[in-house]
Amino acid sequence: MSVERRVFSSEFKKSVAQRIVGGESVSSLHHELDIKRAVLYRWRDVYRKQGMAGFERPRGRPPGLAAAPGPATDPEGAATKRIAELERKIGQQTLDLDFLQRAFKRLKETRRKNIETGGRASTPRSEA
Repeated sequence: MSVERRVFSSEFKKSVAQRIVGGESVSSLHHELDIKRAVLYRWRDVYRKQGMAGFERPRGRPPGLAAAPGPATDPEGAATKRIAELERKIGQQTLDLDFLQRAFKRLKETRRKNIETGGRASTPRSEA
């Protein structure tokens, strides 16, 4: 089940947005044109904010995004990222170590209490 993506001209979008701004119901346009309400509202908002220029934007990736620095182009950025990752790992290991030290200390203390002599027996002796 493949859904074909429809592409609308900027003139068509403008005319629909003008109809909405003019007072025509978005619901009636949705049923008439078989276009989602969210798309119609988006067109209306673009038309209100930017006019016709909002519909005539270039297609494709915006300029400047293709040259975003990555690990291959920015070795200092990659090193900084790796250092931050290692520092987080050291912090987690420190937390784990502190937890284990406290747990072993508690375990030692409970063993000492169980070994001590002279304490009262847990059950009374039976006399035979």
